[in-house]
Amino acid sequence: MPKTVLSVDDSKSIRDMIGFTLQPQGYNVLGAGDGVEGLAALAKNEVHLVLCDLNMPNMNGIEMIQKVRADNRFDGIPIVMLTTEAQKEKMKEAKEAGATGWIVKPFDEEKLISVVSKLAG
Repeated sequence: MPKTVLSVDDSKSIRDMIGFTLQPQGYNVLGAGDGVEGLAALAKNEVHLVLCDLNMPNMNGIEMIQKVRADNRFDGIPIVMLTTEAQKEKMKEAKEAGATGWIVKPFDEEKLISVVSKLAG
């Protein structure tokens, strides 16, 4: 059974690029436009890894990570921030919220595949 990756980003083109990158590698890729949609998708699907943007409407990436980490149904799911932000203080805030890792956009396809395969299997 293929592993499922949830891509949470308010940019449809980024979600599409993630799908185009990971689906040929055998991953099922789900998309959500913000943290609210991301939490709903997590509740409805068996997700093995979350790729999450930082700056989104309705619920940003940090808020989403905090809610995911507060819900024991999602224990053990790696969450990687995938964002244009590269400030150390934002990275620290995300790590404290429970982020597993951080990739800066635009992402390198090989790096994304490597991180996903390492964390999701």
